[in-house]
Amino acid sequence: MQKQNKSLSKGLCVLKEIMSSNKPLTANILCQKLQIDKSTMSRLITTLMTEEFIEYKDNTKEIVLSDIVRKIIHKDDRQKIVEKTKALLDEIFYLTDECAYIGILDNNSVLYLNQVDKSKRVLKTIDSVGLHAPLHTNAFGKVILAFCKEVNIENVELKKFTTNTITSITKLKKEIEAVSQKGYAIGIEEHEFGLCSVAVPYFNKRGQFVGPVGISGLSVRMDEVKLHELGQKIFKLVNSSFV
Repeated sequence: MQKQNKSLSKGLCVLKEIMSSNKPLTANILCQKLQIDKSTMSRLITTLMTEEFIEYKDNTKEIVLSDIVRKIIHKDDRQKIVEKTKALLDEIFYLTDECAYIGILDNNSVLYLNQVDKSKRVLKTIDSVGLHAPLHTNAFGKVILAFCKEVNIENVELKKFTTNTITSITKLKKEIEAVSQKGYAIGIEEHEFGLCSVAVPYFNKRGQFVGPVGISGLSVRMDEVKLHELGQKIFKLVNSSFV
């Protein structure tokens, strides 16, 4: 068995510590956590920065993963989410006969990762994969506000898009509280006229919130009563699935 490269091993330990942390770290904290002296830590950090694995956050001495590494990790994580929810989106479509989506939080908005629409309608929902939507204007964003701990409702910009858009923080908080209690959210022409949405939270096997899953379709097919009925059905379906 070949001998372990000690310098490489220490560098990888530093990188793993930074990757696993939910907040930026300093060199001193890394020294304490990994029991590495300051001189060695300085060399390791310099090397990792030179190779563009890590960087300083803004103009501070706080160390975070580089933008390149973050993009690689996010791309891999997002692809895994898409793969794990393909069958679930199929089930949601066949249950509702409406276009099904999986979304995640990205840059304080909803990012649509995947959609399924196997209907034979001449007019279908546009391809929304890769598109973003404001959190306060649709069912998917409301689910994120209700179940994702990473977002602060106070930071949501309540821009008006239609006459139905929620522009009051008090009203939005009240609706998000109702979403938390019911387990699903609805959106009625709040981002675009003629479009409605229903979404529920999707959790992984460890009980961690991943993102909202649900549907979007024309308001002529779904009034408010129908939206609530579909919300309950999708909630029951998702909570009986083990993806």
